[in-house]
Amino acid sequence: MRIVLVAGPDPGHAFPAVALCLRLQAAGEQAVLFTSPRWREAVEAAGVQWERLPALAPRPEDDDSDQGQRLHARAAYMATPLAAELRRMRPDLVVSDVLTVAGGLAAEKLGVPWVELSPHPLYLPSVGLPPIGSGLAPGAGLRGGVRDHLLRAMSRRSFHQGVEQRRRARLSIGLPEHDPGPTARLIATLPALEVPRPDWPLNCHVVGPLLWDPTTAELAPPAGVQPLVLVSPSTALGGTLGMLEAAFAGLRGVRVVATVLGPTESTTVAPEWAAVGPGRQDLLLEQAAVAVIGGGHGMLAKSLVAGVPVVLVPGGGDQWELANRATRQGSAVIVRPLTPRALDDAVHRVLADPSFARAARRAADSMDAVHADAVTVCQEAAAR
Repeated sequence: MRIVLVAGPDPGHAFPAVALCLRLQAAGEQAVLFTSPRWREAVEAAGVQWERLPALAPRPEDDDSDQGQRLHARAAYMATPLAAELRRMRPDLVVSDVLTVAGGLAAEKLGVPWVELSPHPLYLPSVGLPPIGSGLAPGAGLRGGVRDHLLRAMSRRSFHQGVEQRRRARLSIGLPEHDPGPTARLIATLPALEVPRPDWPLNCHVVGPLLWDPTTAELAPPAGVQPLVLVSPSTALGGTLGMLEAAFAGLRGVRVVATVLGPTESTTVAPEWAAVGPGRQDLLLEQAAVAVIGGGHGMLAKSLVAGVPVVLVPGGGDQWELANRATRQGSAVIVRPLTPRALDDAVHRVLADPSFARAARRAADSMDAVHADAVTVCQEAAAR
């Protein structure tokens, strides 16, 4: 079976797609990944067939600050050349990243079944939750229910605006205005980060995080006996800037190992008790007592799967939602706004209180509740 995966250049979305490719190949399927040229070398080194995702460069009329325009109108523009590439490959199934909507549109143009890959919790709106992105827990009692109802009403306009943008985008490339959606959705998160909802869609399957590291390099931590703190600045658009600088200026009495995606991504001079560079994060997490991260799902999931508590410095997008879910679960402390002193206080609070490490281990243990397999869901969707 030939399965094509489509994901944009953001590491939080491209890397899970690579991880799924590797799982599909291990199951005997042929997997091809359409993504940014930025990852070609690492993807091919991992043994995955890489193809250029067409029309990635923004057009003059594109406004990336308009999320709806980016998700729908630009995706429709990308879908036509992508459909031509898919027609050449004749896939049995397309797996499209949740933010790379062009994959699903192209598959639908060709009449090929497709699956949506969400490398984070399920962010579809729910009648039982406050609006996703608010970071709020579901309201309790009558007053909480009224609060959530009012918040959902306030967010309904932007939701319907997105639906209308989607409708116009579909019509612009010859698709019916009604969107049937994917055959299935892969929700690649830990159960500990999901929130129960009364209207869970039947085609959504929690399959556990899809983790992949683009480097095979091993970064040696500084020598010493002090607790090791892993710092991983956000790679997401809208992530908080200045994490390394704050860590080096504020942290005291610890050793720091900071991972970056490339040797040129940080010009910050590390003190003698810190090491900075590309390095396998899974090996470093085996030694770390706490991780300081930006709040994106990939690094949060990687830390919690390893049973490591986190200090979160969330930026925009879904990072605020994730940060609050992890905090309520007990494995995290939020630092906002970021200052060297606040970061140091948060790290030492986590180090001093063993309840954070216990909660992180509970989050790791929640993987026992994952019963859906990503590969099986894909195979069944193709057969259907």
